Amino acid sequence: MNDETVILDQEAPELDTLMLIIKSFLEHLEYTLGKDKYSATHHDIFNALAYAVRDRMVERWLDTQQAYYNQDPKRVYYVSMEFLMGRTLENSLVNLGLLEDFREAMNSLGYNLDDFIEQEQDAGLGNGGLGRLAACFLDSMATMSLPGYGYGIRYEYGIFRQSIVDGAQMEIPDNWLRYRNPWELDRQEHLHPVKFYGRAVERKDAEGKTVFDWIDTEDVMAMAFDTPIPGYGTNTVNTMRLWTAKSTREFDLSFFNEGNYIRAVEKKMMTENISKVLYPADHIPEGKELRFKQEYFLASATIHDVIYRFHKMHDDLRHLPEKAAIQLNDTHPALCIPEMMRVLLDHHRLDWETAWEISTKTFAYTNHTILPEALERWPVWFFEHILPRHMQIIYEINDRFLAEVRKRFPGDTGKLERMSLIEEHWERKVRMANLAIVGSHSVNGVAALHTEILKDHLFHDFYEMYPERFVNKTNGITQRRWLKTANKGQSELIGRRIGTGWVNNLYELTKLHHLADDPAFLSEWQRVKRENKEQLAAYILKHNCIQVNVDSLFDCHVKRIHEYKRQLLNVLHVITLYNRIKANPAGDFVPRTIIFSGKAAPAYVIAKLIIRLINAVGDVVNNDPDVGDRLKVVFLANYSVSLAERIFPAADLSQQISTAGTEASGTGNMKFALNGALTIGTLDGANIEIMEEVGRDNIFIFGMTAAEINELRGNGYNPREFYSRNPELKKVLDMIAEGFFSPRQHDLFRPIIDSLVNQGDYYMLMADYASYIACQEEVGRLYLDRDEWTRKAILNCAGMGKFSSDRTIDEYAREIWDVKPLEVRPVLEYRQHDGVQ
Repeated sequence: MNDETVILDQEAPELDTLMLIIKSFLEHLEYTLGKDKYSATHHDIFNALAYAVRDRMVERWLDTQQAYYNQDPKRVYYVSMEFLMGRTLENSLVNLGLLEDFREAMNSLGYNLDDFIEQEQDAGLGNGGLGRLAACFLDSMATMSLPGYGYGIRYEYGIFRQSIVDGAQMEIPDNWLRYRNPWELDRQEHLHPVKFYGRAVERKDAEGKTVFDWIDTEDVMAMAFDTPIPGYGTNTVNTMRLWTAKSTREFDLSFFNEGNYIRAVEKKMMTENISKVLYPADHIPEGKELRFKQEYFLASATIHDVIYRFHKMHDDLRHLPEKAAIQLNDTHPALCIPEMMRVLLDHHRLDWETAWEISTKTFAYTNHTILPEALERWPVWFFEHILPRHMQIIYEINDRFLAEVRKRFPGDTGKLERMSLIEEHWERKVRMANLAIVGSHSVNGVAALHTEILKDHLFHDFYEMYPERFVNKTNGITQRRWLKTANKGQSELIGRRIGTGWVNNLYELTKLHHLADDPAFLSEWQRVKRENKEQLAAYILKHNCIQVNVDSLFDCHVKRIHEYKRQLLNVLHVITLYNRIKANPAGDFVPRTIIFSGKAAPAYVIAKLIIRLINAVGDVVNNDPDVGDRLKVVFLANYSVSLAERIFPAADLSQQISTAGTEASGTGNMKFALNGALTIGTLDGANIEIMEEVGRDNIFIFGMTAAEINELRGNGYNPREFYSRNPELKKVLDMIAEGFFSPRQHDLFRPIIDSLVNQGDYYMLMADYASYIACQEEVGRLYLDRDEWTRKAILNCAGMGKFSSDRTIDEYAREIWDVKPLEVRPVLEYRQHDGVQ
């Protein structure tokens, strides 16, 4: 570092913060973007602003990396196919403590900061809870000063943009990089080759040892793009590293010279498709192969990068588990395990036992699903064709593992079949969850019930084999984004009454308990909630052309559209309410605005049909003069993090109604409760723990338990019985089946009815319908007593301390990763300490 840099560091604290911000903004506008105030577009202003904010992060980012290099701590590598980060501008300013400084600076230049916050496009590199959880975890790791990195893929097109046309979901490519991503820095020096196809050749080396060469491969380069992740109230800025696919050569000059320009660039285009799109359609072979290649691309690049970083300071790979903890976020990154073994065996020539010990001590696996069909299984021929050396390694892992099983459970062939990494059915497949369990030292569920189901049912054989590996780590959310940033009114109200300690320690919200009976506080809480509802109502009017009653109960069901999440059960309740109003137009009904939002996978036909049904029911209900503003149905298109930040603060009721025993955890339930919504839900996922924290009297619970569902299934569940003996339910289903909501195509929704009445109703909507309707009636009665409703809402918020991702990450760090916080001091302090001055 030269003397000029030292002088700048010494003088910087004395310069006026606002002038530094203005100077940085104007310099980026002129020198980075080549614009002035006359030629700059709105996008130019946003980018110059973002670069100015990034400058403030980069200062701390470099300090953080230097601290990690100097002190050489153990680091966490969180590997995930999804990172649903949302918008970055406001969240970064909040965490840096510079929001008001930048607001004032932009005002002085004649700009409104909020306009640019709203302009930013979400980075939609995820589909739902899995990716959003990963984003919350990165925020918590940085805030808690834990040395951590996120590893994922820089998809050129994120989760599709959803539009609703004639009630149906339409998918539009999400070209989120169209106007550049100002938050990232490309790291062209971090290029790792990733191999596919070819063949594995066995040979003897000079010492007579058997070694394997993976030859005749098709190669692609993985190039790193880094995004800084600032912690709140700390100097730590961690890194999210996303990989993009680059061809090993730009084009084939021989084809180009022959005039065959398409063939000249064909190889480049095919290679770079790997990082083109999140979740390619896997119902066709080409999409399935691309998805598989994406998973290995992430695994290979990440493992090479982790080992590269380790080798900067260390030579002996036997010490890798002392310096690296790799967390696999679901089974998608499970290929990291055979890739680690390949690198240790084939590149570094370690023996199997040593390599396996290093690998298992390094990896930990988080399971996110208990639906058997959602557990990844890849055909063996896929492996043999695309990753031939890895298939050999998996066979070896399986042989050694099954030998342990035979020794532990002699004669139990059923256990051998269930625990094998290879499924031996008509098409042999590799069970990725089994691989992840066998290859990791820790396996965790994400809610108490979920973990018990893993131990008692889904992975019971493995639990018997390795009971010490199975632990629970209930999910959490970051309160910095989901309360402080998303709900400024409630955040400021809480801060005025109990202080702001909750921003770093969410358990501080317990201080709200004594305010729940304070009339003045209840009145302020109601004022804030109404303002939030007015803002959402304005958004609904603008985007859906529906005028809603802000005094109505905002009943919200927002999440990925899936049969097990039971949006359909909610629709049945909507039609039930509609029928009751039609039967008694002069009756006294609690007004409701029922809000849906969420995306269905493009190939998930029944889920897309449910979206169409929601909109069809809304068309009837919203235009019936007998109903008026007593009932409205709204489907908000293109659900995203930024849209969620509008919905959660305005919600009165949170729908968490999945079939008991199907939802691993859920985090939407936590976000709603933190923002003062009451929950109606089943005893599923984290609902149970929310109930324990907020009190059984402050949550609406209905439906069968997981045990009761298993018993009913075992005794032979017949949904038609429920249809026949419940007149209200029968009428609702008949209206759908007979085309009441689809007059132009009477049988449009017949597949939905068939799935409920004639095809087993796997998620047991019929069995839970009566209990759900009764529970919703209880909701309506309580809403009439606004003070009592508000008191319970405050108690829900007060009970959310456990559900901070800070608590979750602290448990991971202490009990799985063995990683400790590391204080990051500004570089100037290091220089002073080291005598540079």
